[in-house]
Amino acid sequence: MANIKIERLNHLIQQEISIILMEEVRDEDLKFVTITDCDTSSDYSYCKVYFTVLDDTKRASVLEALEGASAFIRSKLAERIDIRHTPELKFIYDTSIEYGEHIEQIIDKIHEDEVKES
Repeated sequence: MANIKIERLNHLIQQEISIILMEEVRDEDLKFVTITDCDTSSDYSYCKVYFTVLDDTKRASVLEALEGASAFIRSKLAERIDIRHTPELKFIYDTSIEYGEHIEQIIDKIHEDEVKES
């Protein structure tokens, strides 16, 4: 039962952070951040927030800006989400999209090699 509650909370946090970044944060670099996933600890004290950016060259500066704005984002979350304790936010760059593209390239290369051999 608790697992379902955490999943719902993760989804809600993901939605609300996305809205906060689009509408309330003044930093223009943060307007183009995509929140891909959230992972809240079982005691609701920490939440890992996974994100990606359109411009990969700004990855480090966006991460620094997100960490700087985490207290503001957390306070806005506290206003929007009805839970006793708003979790501390830890922003992590999501490499799963890059990893997926890498795997896709490997599969395409294998298929090309199979076509050449036959």
